[in-house]
Amino acid sequence: MSDLKARKTPLFECHEEHKGRIVDFAGWQMPMQYEGIMAEHRVVRSKVGVFDVSHMGRVDVMGKDALATIQYWMTNDASKLSILEAQYTPFCYEDGGIVDDCIVYRLGEEYYMIVLNAANREKDYAWLSGHIAKGADVKMTHPDEGDRWALMAVQGPDARKLLNSLTEKDLMNIPRNGIVLSSAAGIDGCMFACTGYTGEDGFEAFVPADRAVEFWHTLFKEGEQYGIAPIGLGARDTLRMEMKYPLYGNDIDKTTTPIEAGLSWTVKLDKGDFIGRDVLAKQVEEKPSRRLIGFELEERGIPRHGSTIWSADGSEKLGLVTSGGFAPSLNKAIGIGYVPAKPHFAKLGSSLQIEIRNKRISAHVVKTPFYRSVKSS
Repeated sequence: MSDLKARKTPLFECHEEHKGRIVDFAGWQMPMQYEGIMAEHRVVRSKVGVFDVSHMGRVDVMGKDALATIQYWMTNDASKLSILEAQYTPFCYEDGGIVDDCIVYRLGEEYYMIVLNAANREKDYAWLSGHIAKGADVKMTHPDEGDRWALMAVQGPDARKLLNSLTEKDLMNIPRNGIVLSSAAGIDGCMFACTGYTGEDGFEAFVPADRAVEFWHTLFKEGEQYGIAPIGLGARDTLRMEMKYPLYGNDIDKTTTPIEAGLSWTVKLDKGDFIGRDVLAKQVEEKPSRRLIGFELEERGIPRHGSTIWSADGSEKLGLVTSGGFAPSLNKAIGIGYVPAKPHFAKLGSSLQIEIRNKRISAHVVKTPFYRSVKSS
């Protein structure tokens, strides 16, 4: 296997050209920021930004039993996917805890691709491999084989227009989760999926790794008229947090279930058997004992992962903040965390206290997503 300790994506030289601040992320050398998190965040909300997400894992699942196998792995219903359509889904352990949250792409009659979180590539591959029925007609590739692709998220109000100017096929009317196979910027073998984790319109562009730098440079040259900018991991986090999109390892993990995390819409109990189904069905029927809520601070302060959440009167420790920070689009501090569903802690408007640097700050539960775009993706 490849040495994860020093991995670089095919676009690493582009990050150096843009003077990105490089950090180690899940064994990959990735840009945390370029101009600054606040500025990059606002570019995505108002113009168009480009993220390198080539470190994500990609596995192909092929064969006559590909659909049946994927259905057993995932909580969502892949049978609803048309060819060239994608779907978000968790994968769960037998006890309902989350293995990972992924996107499944249907690329052919018996051909699917799954994009895994970068930090979970090897773990997910091992888990998936261990849950293929004996004798099943299924072939699954290792995530390292998926590195033949570079993956760029092109997001923002002008993202669609920009990409459409480069692709052979029209992208302007592709719906959310739609997929287009098209040459782009003179490069064959590209794929564009109308997916993303920012709350803005845009696509995730799969480009052959050996042509990725060429595509990046063409994209940025054409994108100058739209105020294009490279975006790092820092702004990626603030953008997804404003949407209350969960981050694996923070907001969801093996100790949390999709029902608790507000992902009930991804759990299709009527599709047949899948791993963790019985536990999740029971939790749906009996209601979860805790819920992942969003809150806003009422005073100055910045909630962070691990901050304690207290009851309004400060007498009861309710849980911990799983994600928190300053929301540039809202100009206020926000956070996400699990609190007991009863008696009223998860109810909209409920008062809480968040402990920040040994001081308790007033907060209240709010409706999520925190941010709503006119045209979101």
